Amino acid sequence: MKSSEIRSKDAGQLGKELEELLRAQFNLRMQRATQQLSNTSQLGKVRRDIARVRTIMREKVSSK
Repeated sequence: MKSSEIRSKDAGQLGKELEELLRAQFNLRMQRATQQLSNTSQLGKVRRDIARVRTIMREKVSSK
């Protein structure tokens, strides 16, 4: 996910996106623990997306 896509969303949409990403991260961690995860790079991608969303959420709050 690109940061320009994230910046175009409002606070409500960012909250939903963060919730979905956290749920995806949990599911990937469970798959890794049960050795069902074949592509482990997905974990890193989801973690970076979570960080992007949280950073932009903080930027929007501090700019007000």
